[in-house]
Amino acid sequence: MHDIRLIREDPAAFDAAIARRGAESASSRLLALDERRRAIATELQAAQTRRNEASKAIGQAKAQKDEATASALMAEVAALKERMPALEAEGAEVEAALDAALAAIPNLPAADVPDGADEQDNAEQHRWGTPPAFAFEAREHADFAGPLGLDFEAAAAISGARFAVLKGGIARLQRALGAFMLDRQTAAGFTEVIPPLLVRDEAVFGTGQLPKFAEDLFRTTDGRWLIPTAEVSLTNLVREQIVAEAELPMKMTALTPCFRSEAGAAGRDTRGLIRQHQFEKVELVAITTPEQSDAVHEAMTKAAEAILEALGLPYRRVLLCTGDMGFTARKTFDLEVWLPGQGCYREISSVSNCGDFQARRMNARYRPAGESKGTRFVHTLNGSGLAVGRTLVAVLENYQQADGSVTIPEALVPYMGGITELRPA
Repeated sequence: MHDIRLIREDPAAFDAAIARRGAESASSRLLALDERRRAIATELQAAQTRRNEASKAIGQAKAQKDEATASALMAEVAALKERMPALEAEGAEVEAALDAALAAIPNLPAADVPDGADEQDNAEQHRWGTPPAFAFEAREHADFAGPLGLDFEAAAAISGARFAVLKGGIARLQRALGAFMLDRQTAAGFTEVIPPLLVRDEAVFGTGQLPKFAEDLFRTTDGRWLIPTAEVSLTNLVREQIVAEAELPMKMTALTPCFRSEAGAAGRDTRGLIRQHQFEKVELVAITTPEQSDAVHEAMTKAAEAILEALGLPYRRVLLCTGDMGFTARKTFDLEVWLPGQGCYREISSVSNCGDFQARRMNARYRPAGESKGTRFVHTLNGSGLAVGRTLVAVLENYQQADGSVTIPEALVPYMGGITELRPA
């Protein structure tokens, strides 16, 4: 959410910044709404003041037996009483229109975010690890993981496309991955949380999925939403609160199911586990002061990278360009893991600094140390640490063997009860 006061200060700079995100010039429309809103508020305040003055004068005129003046004042008060509800209604309408217009504009990019139209313009930061060399032709997980317990047909019979049933060893491997990630992230200083999976409109609006991305979500019959990521639940824990600066940074992690309709992804990744309606993810969320947020962003990204390195999975970090960033982000690092079956790097984590964009939508603030009254908006950050299903895909493909078996990464063996490989049934 943007601050109209900052737009008033420099409308040209605001238009230039949103143009970097591919958005049309908006300052003229926003300022016109804001001017009308303020004019209505001024007129309403003046009407209230005059009504009070006239009401008092009526008593004085009657005391002096000046019926003509009293009658004129009574007529004026009646007219004001009739006008004021209309002003209040118009003011509420203009306020709602301004809020809706501000809520539809994406976050402004940080100065060091590269301009660009799409993923082709992202800037690679570094790579880690060497893609494995196989003595056989590497296969995609969907082509060899069936005998290991991955069943898409059974899931389709129950739920339709983009669902999967995991059985036996592969189910245990997914559970092991989630537990391993949680243990690593809590050791890195994130507090484990088990949050709600169903949330209200206000929560989804607060983190920016509503109103623009409603079609990407699943809604229940009672009006709540299934979370697309635990970011929604975790970030909203500071909704409409004022926290002390000493409590920041506040770092949280959660392993939850996530649900996405993938309405905007028709035809993409229809095979395998890459893009499912239901999946598990270990989410990382941080609430910080503005001064901390850049350093915390880097630390969160490294916490996600540490999982990939511990599992021996080659990856690269890229800085997203303005055209590829999410709606709420001011700066995003994507981690892309190597998938031998596809012969390319694919996203496995996005770690974003949202600045105070979400905080304004949630009215989440903190009180600086030494101040008793003043407050500032917090900065919010979120990222995957990691997407469990995509990590499962990466393990299956990078550790696949010629006979269809999969070697278990050493770091996961304790979580697998000592099992060192998955073998076809």
